[in-house]
Amino acid sequence: MRAKAAQLNVVARMIAGRTALGTNRQVFLVSLGGFDNHDKLLTDQNTNLGQVSAAMGAFDAAMQTLSLGDAVTVFTESDFSRTNQPNTSVGSDHAWGSHHMILGGAVKGGDIYGRMPTLTINGPDDTSQGRWIPSTSVDEYSATLARWFGVSASNLSVAFPNLGRFANPNLGFV
Repeated sequence: MRAKAAQLNVVARMIAGRTALGTNRQVFLVSLGGFDNHDKLLTDQNTNLGQVSAAMGAFDAAMQTLSLGDAVTVFTESDFSRTNQPNTSVGSDHAWGSHHMILGGAVKGGDIYGRMPTLTINGPDDTSQGRWIPSTSVDEYSATLARWFGVSASNLSVAFPNLGRFANPNLGFV
């Protein structure tokens, strides 16, 4: 928790100093490694998700104290997922589809955007070993966030050249 919480604490302090810094739109990147769980997946993932939960809770409390809960959006991003089928090292292998969290006062929460796969090995959504094809593209997810951030609809295809290949250029979660 210390690494993630410390990073978000610095972000909260920078946001608190936004007037003195003369900024009105800021983007911050924080990261937490340790999710490439080829082994010990259940132990490590439980610890990592606990860190994310505690850090996000503390960050949200800081944004509420600053009366900025409606102005700040936090989201997760990853370059890959894990298979649902364990490997021989009590971990899993690289996969494709994954789930992400989006938090903040502007977020229309309490819903799932996209279709949840049937989490059955060799089931209708499994391409092999628990690798599911996502129902929502990263382009749709990112374009929705970009619209919230102020990117015009006419510039979305420039920022996300593959967006036209998908059905929902705006998922509507913000």
